[in-house]
Order: sequence, then structure tokens, then C-alpha cells
Amino acid sequence: MARKSAVRGRPVRVEHEADHGGPEATQVVATKPDISGLQVCIDDAREAALDGDAGPRDPTDFSDLRGRLEAARTKFPPLYRQEFVDPFIAELDERGSTGFAQILVQDPTRQRMAGLVMDMAHAVLQRAERFQLRALDAFQEIVGDLYDGFLSAEDRQGVEPPDQGTTPGLIKWGNPDSGPYTWGVDATSILGANAPVVSLPPANARMGLLAWSALPHETGGHNILHADTGLPGQLAIAVRNALGGLGAELADYWSSRIDETASDVMGILNMGPAAGIGLIGYFRGLNKAFTGRAELRNNGPANDTHPADIVRGYLAAETVALLDFSQSAAWAKIIADETDKDVQDIRLAGRRVTPQQARESARLTAEAIAITKVRSLEDHALSDIQNWRDGDEKKIAAIRQALITTADLPQDTAGPIYATHIVAAAVVEALANADDLLVIFDRMLHLLAKEHANNPVWGPLFVRHPGNLVRHVAYLPQR
Repeated sequence: MARKSAVRGRPVRVEHEADHGGPEATQVVATKPDISGLQVCIDDAREAALDGDAGPRDPTDFSDLRGRLEAARTKFPPLYRQEFVDPFIAELDERGSTGFAQILVQDPTRQRMAGLVMDMAHAVLQRAERFQLRALDAFQEIVGDLYDGFLSAEDRQGVEPPDQGTTPGLIKWGNPDSGPYTWGVDATSILGANAPVVSLPPANARMGLLAWSALPHETGGHNILHADTGLPGQLAIAVRNALGGLGAELADYWSSRIDETASDVMGILNMGPAAGIGLIGYFRGLNKAFTGRAELRNNGPANDTHPADIVRGYLAAETVALLDFSQSAAWAKIIADETDKDVQDIRLAGRRVTPQQARESARLTAEAIAITKVRSLEDHALSDIQNWRDGDEKKIAAIRQALITTADLPQDTAGPIYATHIVAAAVVEALANADDLLVIFDRMLHLLAKEHANNPVWGPLFVRHPGNLVRHVAYLPQR
């Protein structure tokens, strides 16, 4: 059947199909991906990057900080009091005011230990003191959902629970010059915590939508990659073996950057093509802000742990091509075509690489990371745990209408709508409908914050992953 879409009146073709063996699903919008608003989104990312808002001042007075932290304890649910707030306070008490002052003196730029202490403190204080609270709730919801996507029992069927701490990260606003970043649990555990910290610039509480599409890399990538002992090393070996035919230098280049590379792939497995095309637009916006040129960088220095922007664009395209939804080829082509526009003189660790070599190495890397079955996952692949399917696309189509109206999220989708779907829908809608960018961003925050209010992790019970709250039934009736 056909109908008129409520999204800007565009005519669409609608198909019905079963979704994962469940009841007949809601509509699939079979239209060509539309990124006609990409430049507006890039400009939005640039404006956010140039915003000088640094957020609350660092709490450098030990006595004042200690009192504020004590008052903050009751603002957190049992999970985070046990896993983050109480052990952090205990570690500060053990060091005392003298040790605290020494940490600040030894790291004046706050890039290492002092930066960790300040960020952990902000993660506690900003929630308790209600800094940018609606956006904070929205941010927390997407971070928690990205964790749940790879670590909950619902998604890890046939895969043992992860070995390391898996409490979803606490979030904060700050450090605008650093963009999105995270302190993993291997860092926060130094101060007793069992959860990471994830940060966004304060401007991204108000604008800069594409920065939110980078969160799957930071949260669904870095912080989860190390939850299974040995996983990064096993993926690095898989990449090195896959690229052997292209020469040792390319194999070394990609495998030695496995943390960043695998995080890109895992982010796209979790959020779909929005994370891939969002990466292109976000990097262009940042580069426009800091270099004056809205294009992907072609140079990947040897001392940069990230692959060059240009090959990350190709990696995104090749990862999207592996996803299990019917529009994967169309989206992969769009992302690859956008990457092609910025190709100049590609140099990886000082070695000149042709565009053909760059893309082929990205293809082999994407396949090695996404589909290699590894020991740390009980002979499963990352794409067995998370993938993007037509059922997810159906939810995106439904959510997009709620982003440009005052409607609530639809209740008739096949399976629940998660925070990841809301952010992905906002990115896809903004790329196609940039005239409503501010409305879309505001509605995204509203919908995420509303979901956060019903999140059991933030309720009175000790819940680590909502995805663990799954009934196992013996019989599923057919409708």
C-alpha cells in the first residue's frame, strides 16, 4: 500500500513485513537516503565547536568539594552510589587535602590524574546541582542505552557476560577544546569507581547535533571494547592477518590503531548509518572551526592513535555495507561518495597511499573487526551481538515524525524504541530537513529525557542493564 508521509509531506512507498519473527511490523519507508541538509549540520557542528562555554568551574578546594559530594550522594540511585559516588568519596578521603593538592600541582594542564579527578567530581556534582539537567538526562540516557546494546544479557545471547566492569558511564559537560571523550573504567578504577566517565562540550547541550552521533564511538566503542579480556588484541590480530596481502605497513597502520578503529566499527553496529554519515559531517565541522577548511584530513601522522579522517570515512562506508538492512548499500555509497569528495594526497604514517589502497584496506579492516569470531566472545563476532536491521529502520521512520511535531513516541512498533533509535532518527531527519534543525535537536532532548525518567537503572532498585529485565517464555503465540 502507499500513503503520504507526515514528514514534510514527502510521498513514500510503504511495505509490510515480519520483523524478527514477531507480529507484522510497522511501515518501512523505502526512500533513497537524503543528506541534502548536510552542509547546515556541518555549520551547526562548527558553531558548537567555536562556542567558548566551559561549563562549571573545576572544584579545586578540597573542603568545599568534599561537602558538595556528600550532599550529592542522595541524588543518585543505589547502583551509582555503590559503583561510583561512595568509592570516589572514600578515595578522596584517603588522600586528604594534602594528597588532593599534590594531584593538582603535578598535573597543571589537567590532562592526566588531575583531569580524571576533576571530571569524576563534575560527573557527580553536575547531576546533583542540576546543571543543564534536561540535556544531562538526555545525555545519560543515550550513554546508558549504548552500553546496554553490547553488554546486556538480552543482546549477548550465547556470549558469556563481560569480564570487566560494565556499569554504564556517568556523564558530564565540560572541556570544550577536547570534544567528546571518555575516561574508561581502567582509569576511573584508580579512584575506586566501577564505571567510566563520558564528556561532551557544554555547547552540545544546546546545539551541535552531529556530536551526539560520535557518542557510539566513545561509549559503544572504547568503553565496551575493554569489557571482554583480550578482545582488542584478538581484533588487532584479525586486522593484521586480513591486510597481509596489502603489505606490512598498511597492516601495521590499522592494527596498531585498533582501539580507535574498532570503536568506529562498534559505534556503527550499534547506531547504524547515522553514526557513519554523522562522523563525516562532524569531522568537517570541527576542521572548519579549527583550520578553516570543512574537509576530511588526508594526513594520518605516525604519532596519532586515530586513523586519518579520510580512511575513517571509508571505514564507515564499508562497515555500513556489512549491516543487515535493505538500505545498507545505498547508505554505504553515500558515505563513500562524501569521503571521495575530500580525497587529496593520502599519507598514512608518512607513506603515500592511493585512494584505492585506502578504501580496500578500510574494507578488509571493517570485515575483520565486525565479522571475525573471536575467543573473547565465545567464538562469536561483534556483529552477532549488535547489528542494524530493517526493524531499526522502521522505528527511525516512526520517530522522525515525533521529532518535528509534538507527538509522543509511537507505541505500535515491533519491539521497543531505544535511546539509540532517537538519536539516529534525529541525525537522519536533520540531514534531510535542516530547516528544522533546532526543533529536531530540542525534540530529541525532550524525548530522551522523558525516556530517562522511566529508566529502571535510575530508579530505587539496583539495576545495571535494563536489557537484563527480559522474560524467557516457553511459547510465543502467533497473531
